[in-house]
Amino acid sequence: MATDWEDRLAKWRDELQLFAQLEDTPWVSLAQAEAETGVSRSALRSWYRNGEIQSRLVDGPNGPQRLVPLEAVVERAARSPRIQRRAEREVSLEAQVTLLRHRVDQLELRLAALERRSPP
Repeated sequence: MATDWEDRLAKWRDELQLFAQLEDTPWVSLAQAEAETGVSRSALRSWYRNGEIQSRLVDGPNGPQRLVPLEAVVERAARSPRIQRRAEREVSLEAQVTLLRHRVDQLELRLAALERRSPP
């Protein structure tokens, strides 16, 4: 039983690699596209249903699986104002965290200096 499952999974992976080789761009599952680009599955579904990106249905290890070209997802995400705003907020948040860490480091240095000056 486990061998049958492993054979099906290996065959499916081989088919995905063949798609990527034939088309110069990897076709990935919705889960992988979401993980690599940060685009939600619902947005991906909307995009392929509206014809904004291509998709194909292939036999997967658990039944039919939807694949999308990763490059097309990246290009479409770059044109999305909502996704761009979210990315900008994340960068802004990262910058704020970096600034706060720097300020905490400065405060720790000042506190250490004050502790050295004051007698016990």
